[in-house]
Amino acid sequence: MYRTHTCGELNIDFAGKEVTLCGWVQKSRDLGGMTFTDLRDRYGITQLVFNMETNSELCAQARKLGREYVVQVHGRVMERSNKNPKMPTGDIEIIVSELKVLNPSELPPFTIEEETDGGDELRMKYRYLDLRRAPVRNNIILRHRVAQEVRKYMDSEGFVEVETPVLIKSTPEGARDFVVPSRMQPGTFYALPQSPQTLKQLLMVAGFDRYFQIVKCFRDEDLRADRQPEFTQIDCEMSFVEREDILNTFEGLIKKLFSSVKNIEFSEKFPRLTYQEAMTYYGSDKPDLRFGMKFCELTEVVMGKGFGIFDSAEYVGAICAEGCAEYTRKQIDELTEFVKRPQIGASGMIYARVNADGTVKSSVDKFYSPADLEKWIKATGAKPGDLILVLAGTRKKTLSALSELRLEMGNRLGFRKPGVYFPLWVVDFPLVEWDDEEKRFFAMHHPFTSPVPEDLSLMETDPGKVRANAYDLVINGTEIGGGSIRIHDAAVQKLMFSVLGFTPEEAENQFGFLLNAFKYGAPPHGGIAFGFDRLVATFGGQDSIRDFIAFPKNNSGRDVMLDSPAEISEKQLKELQIVTGRK
Repeated sequence: MYRTHTCGELNIDFAGKEVTLCGWVQKSRDLGGMTFTDLRDRYGITQLVFNMETNSELCAQARKLGREYVVQVHGRVMERSNKNPKMPTGDIEIIVSELKVLNPSELPPFTIEEETDGGDELRMKYRYLDLRRAPVRNNIILRHRVAQEVRKYMDSEGFVEVETPVLIKSTPEGARDFVVPSRMQPGTFYALPQSPQTLKQLLMVAGFDRYFQIVKCFRDEDLRADRQPEFTQIDCEMSFVEREDILNTFEGLIKKLFSSVKNIEFSEKFPRLTYQEAMTYYGSDKPDLRFGMKFCELTEVVMGKGFGIFDSAEYVGAICAEGCAEYTRKQIDELTEFVKRPQIGASGMIYARVNADGTVKSSVDKFYSPADLEKWIKATGAKPGDLILVLAGTRKKTLSALSELRLEMGNRLGFRKPGVYFPLWVVDFPLVEWDDEEKRFFAMHHPFTSPVPEDLSLMETDPGKVRANAYDLVINGTEIGGGSIRIHDAAVQKLMFSVLGFTPEEAENQFGFLLNAFKYGAPPHGGIAFGFDRLVATFGGQDSIRDFIAFPKNNSGRDVMLDSPAEISEKQLKELQIVTGRK
């Protein structure tokens, strides 16, 4: 063995013992007759001491060590005279008697410390160096820990982990597929799975009544902080269950993870909101409920007073920001500019201050009397010292803008605190949604989601009113997981395909393997998939999933370390019988 101990395990109990350590040189400090070197591995940092008086040759050798040299040292553990309480090994140091350079290193392109001077792109190019930094390394270790706890829980609940294929058939709906050409079948392509949806349903037909998998999925879509072209799901499916069985089982999983990983206990059941409630009161199907600030509709209250913006609006909604009546005009203007950003799209913002004496001052006093404004106060529940913020326009767009305004106020008022978690279930989503451009319905989730049984009669007459037997888990405004009770009846599945505009021939061509399987006794079944990367990032207190993935892509979908995607050789193209336009 190259080492007897790691750089993170030695403490005062080891004083006087001879040890051998290996690791990377973090930094060195020459102080006249003494040289101090910090040696790092993934377990921690240990201080090494080289003494010019007792071993000048060894000390001279140590002074030649550069950052990130890989070295092996042997020496005696001694108590430090100048202890460092910020380090787990801060009570001791190693008086080195032997030093061996295992591998030198060029000067790294950025400092490998907790706070680095490297930009995102540079760190991604040298990701293997970035992974040596404690914050990133700890994120990957957190990911490992969460994965292990998931497997323990799922095994304890009788689930079997089954791997499904990575090379499958391209199917419509959802995002774009990544496709892979087949050399053996020229002109044909595999697709990388966006999820194992149909495969896990086939496992239910096969009798594996409790399946799970921590699995890679692939979607060719525009990227953002919580998206990568390849991502990981905790994919789960159960047979002979109803919605309550699934929600209870996987609420148990999330509670177990919070307990094991974060030492946070949830004794009560997670709250539930219907999709309609979430949109009405928060303008989002993934509301952050760490704070209140529910929407209040004022449409009927404000119309008919001659104020054109309100009179012509389909929807007028407000939020009440407690204790913000003293906001300055500059702060109000900042909020107005915020909601007018192109990505939010509001035309402007109206406000009303409730003064300490209970009187109201608004930006539309010309149109609304004190008696009118009293109705605003009553409707919103505002108190002296509060600020009422109002947006108007089309219903869908205004709800979305009001949602962004609510979150912004939550940030400004310190309500969205890291380390505070509010999980909830959102249920009863619409089954389908109409697309004006294509003039047809699309599945809100996917084509295999079952309608709520009492809405089944509406499938042919009014599909837009059908509720899906679907559910999402939301934590702090982020969708962590989603699933549904599946369609297990072939007739209902064919009806769903018909609503989505598939001809019988198209349905058979795309999903014939599934429809055929349903002929052989498909059990009632349902499941859920959790975004594993998002879940780990949530536990890590960050919005971006990138630093919780060992080798992520950048915002353009490129791996700048591997320089991928890249062109392939003409020989490979010829073998695949692919013709390109390149010269």
